[in-house]
Amino acid sequence: MNGYFQLVITPKGTGIKVFSPTDGGSPLNVNDVRDYLDDRKIQYDVVIVNDAVTKAEGDVVIFSQAQILPEREGCRYDISKDRMSVTAFFYPPSEGAELMSEKEVYDSLAYRKVTYGIDKNAIHSFFEHREYCKEIVVASGKKVKEGHDAKIELHFNANLRAKPTLREDGSVDYFHLNLINNVEAGQKLATLHPEEPGEPGVNVYGETIKPHAVKSTHIKYGKNTHLSDDKLSLSAEKAGHVTVKEGKITVSDVLVVENVDVSTGNIDYEGSVEVKGVVASNFSIKAGGNVHVKGIVEGATIDAGSDIILECGVKAGGNIKAGGNIVTKFIENASMYAKGSITSESILHSNVSSGTEISVSGKRGFIAGGKVSAAERITAKVLGSEMGANTIIEVGADPQIKLRLKELQKNIAAASKNIDSIKPTIEGFSKMLKAGAKFTPDQVASVKKLIDLNKTLTENIDRDSEEYSELMDKLAEAKEADVVVEGTAYPGTTVNIGELSMIVKKPVQYSRFVIKEGDVRLAPI
Repeated sequence: MNGYFQLVITPKGTGIKVFSPTDGGSPLNVNDVRDYLDDRKIQYDVVIVNDAVTKAEGDVVIFSQAQILPEREGCRYDISKDRMSVTAFFYPPSEGAELMSEKEVYDSLAYRKVTYGIDKNAIHSFFEHREYCKEIVVASGKKVKEGHDAKIELHFNANLRAKPTLREDGSVDYFHLNLINNVEAGQKLATLHPEEPGEPGVNVYGETIKPHAVKSTHIKYGKNTHLSDDKLSLSAEKAGHVTVKEGKITVSDVLVVENVDVSTGNIDYEGSVEVKGVVASNFSIKAGGNVHVKGIVEGATIDAGSDIILECGVKAGGNIKAGGNIVTKFIENASMYAKGSITSESILHSNVSSGTEISVSGKRGFIAGGKVSAAERITAKVLGSEMGANTIIEVGADPQIKLRLKELQKNIAAASKNIDSIKPTIEGFSKMLKAGAKFTPDQVASVKKLIDLNKTLTENIDRDSEEYSELMDKLAEAKEADVVVEGTAYPGTTVNIGELSMIVKKPVQYSRFVIKEGDVRLAPI
């Protein structure tokens, strides 16, 4: 039993008798005594009461000279904040005073409008074996059973990050990254785990508590895949490379050519493309899947829906764009964008941007000249050059998002200007029509065209404004970005993080460029 107390009324005044706990029960809390006395407006000496509770000797300790009327057995009820439980805390009667009945407990719960989950056994047990100054749960609600959203489990690696490994000789292996997911015919690609709705709960007041809403989804699939009849499983219909683009799972065939030049012409292929040799100047490859080129890419255009691997690199005006990652030996005088990461040994006088991160390492590991930007991080051994090459390093947001925001601003402004120019004509026509004016069929047709144009422009503004808001939210959610220099950043290099900028004035070594105290500053790696 827990420690408890009993109010004692004697000819000398009012006091308490404090009993020690037994069989591992909890000692009496002095606050329970004081709450009891305060609720009943019984005056007492705080020091005497505290001392009596601390000693718990079982003797009567007088704390007031005043004599009061007997106090019958009492109970304090506490309803939890979440309304899911009610506890009763019983106090003993003063010596010789009246005991409570079970009915009083039920009446008290009814008075408090507690109707659900009343524990009759717990209540009856107290009256069979009274234990005072102990919380007894006398009513419990039914907890909500939360469901879960539908989830698609992929049975292949869909990670957009390329992580090269370091060879024993210190060079970097960029070309064994397992970025291309080869699959066999019949291989399972994805499993849909359907949403599971929750079950409502009930609080002690009998009020229903609804579980959170759950979201459903479905497997989006493209060519060379098969969705099971129950729509829960997706498998490959044939061997190839599996990719995910905008949530759609596709298995692409592989087109293998020796070179892309006058012998093949430009390549436009829905699947993946493998080039054993070179991609010649002014030729192009457009692929829905991956592009893997073993030779040099010089002054050519490559546009891939997924990853691009260039074993020898790109130079002389190459224009490279990937929906996934790009891995290349070097980038020289080229333009390159990847939705995922970009990994190279060097970047020279190029315009390179990534939706995630750019890593320039290996034996050379330099970025010199041009503009290199990434949403999250840029890592390199060397930034700029001793010759002071104009080098701009930028992190903090997906470059494509910034470009799209500018485009949307331009579209919204142009549409608003057009609406302003045609609005007076439409309003004037409407006023004249209400005034009873007559118009020729050609005039009516002309105004109708303006009304249709106004509707189209308004819809375009609404659509573009919604996209603009979504993109701004993405920018606001962007992670903290930084630039890591594992060697030297030379003077003349400009480092932009978000809207803030720093121009390197003197050589910086083994440091990170970060945002701190509202400015671009240096921090240790």
